[in-house]
Formats: sequence, C-alpha cells, structure tokens
Amino acid sequence: MKKLQLDWLILPMVGFALAILAWHILSKTVSKDLPSPGKTWSDSREYVLKPFAKRGEMDQGILRFTWYSLVLVAKGYAIALLMGTPVGFMLGLSKPFTKTFDPIIQILRPVSPLAWLPLGLVLFLGAGKQASELGALFTIAICAMWPTVLNTAVGVRSVPQDYLNVAKVLKLSRWKTLWKVLVPATLPYMFTGFRLSLGIAWLVIVAAEMLTGRPGVGGFLWQEYNALNYSRIILCILTIGIVGFLLDRLMSVVERRFKTA
Repeated sequence: MKKLQLDWLILPMVGFALAILAWHILSKTVSKDLPSPGKTWSDSREYVLKPFAKRGEMDQGILRFTWYSLVLVAKGYAIALLMGTPVGFMLGLSKPFTKTFDPIIQILRPVSPLAWLPLGLVLFLGAGKQASELGALFTIAICAMWPTVLNTAVGVRSVPQDYLNVAKVLKLSRWKTLWKVLVPATLPYMFTGFRLSLGIAWLVIVAAEMLTGRPGVGGFLWQEYNALNYSRIILCILTIGIVGFLLDRLMSVVERRFKTA
C-alpha cells in the first residue's frame, strides 16, 4: 500500500513541485517577460475561480471556453471515426483498394491543420455564420482520422489466418465474419488509433479556434497573445495539457471496459 502511494501520489507531486520551481527560476533569470507561477495565478484566478462565468463572448470562465472546444472536438472526432474506421478496414481487407488509395492517404496524411483550415473555410463559404464551425469540423475530421485508418488497417492485416479459416468452416457470412471475427481481433489496434486520433483532434481544435477567432480555449489564447497577457497564455497552455491528459485517460478507461466485456 505504501509503495502504491509512493508511485501514484508522492512521486507525481514531487514532479509537479520541481516543474513549478523550474518555472519560477526561469521567470526570474532567463526571461523577465515570463510571468512567475504566483503572477500567473493572480492574473488568471478570476477565470479559474469563476470557471463558468460569461462576461462577454471572449471574456468567459476557463471551463466555459473548454466546454465550447470539447463540443466541437466531439463532433469532429465522431466524423473522423465514422470515416476512418471503414477506410481502415478496406485497406486491411482489399489489396486493390490499398494500391489505389494508399498513395493518396500517404500524401494527405502529413498535411498540417493550418493548411486544411483555409480549404475548409472555402468549402463552406456559403454557410454564412456557420462557415467557421463547419471549417473547423472539416479540419478536425480530416486531420484526426489518419491514426484510426492506419491502425485499423494494421489490425485487420494482423488477424491470424486460422481465425478466418474457422469462419469459413463454420460457413459464416461476410457480415458475421466481420462482426464475430475481424472486429474483436482488430479492437486493440483500433483503440490505439482512436486514442491517437483523439489527441490530434484536441490539438487541431486549438489551432482552428486561433485562426477563426471562435470562442474556446484556442480563441482565448490567441486573444491574450494579441493583448500580450502572458499569464493567461500560460493558463490556456495548462488547460490544454490537462484536458488532453484527461481525454487520454478517459479513452484508456473505455478501452479497458471493451477488453473486459
């Protein structure tokens, strides 16, 4: 029990304390413009202590901004999984499909979200006020789908041939083979892709909000950068990191539930 407390409570606290100490030292020695932990708290505490307050479109509590970002991420992430999972299965199952589309995927996969967003805004230019949201959703979906595509394809190709032979002996239909054999065997690979895709979706939303000026963590960060308010920039960075950590842990819990089901 004491060993467990040391590993999961005391050591992380020591790590955070050392990080805050290093931050304080850097603010006093390397850069005078870098706010110290104390100044960051004093300048940002109103946004933390009143996390759901709304004083204006870009003057809201940090959790309200986070909620706006998470709603958009959830929509874009769902689209990414709905597109990426079937494409991954097709890549794993069909060699002609792979030869046809794999080069296109490899070309599109490394494109930055900063390049996709202008295209998304152009595509939905006729949507009026919804253009920025639809452009952000397009960018999240197109950037976040690739880990799901590639990991699902690897998982399908890794299914032992014996499993497929048993399915043939039992005369399972293609649909039953997919759901009874391929999906369960591929699930660990799929969840690896899902976790990576979720992380990318959260990164992309910050960039999208910064460029479009939408209310959210990214939009708030960009506003504070233009105002040269470095304390609130650090607040946004910490929020982005903490939320990303929690999302990854949440996906880990969901993965364990599926594995034990």
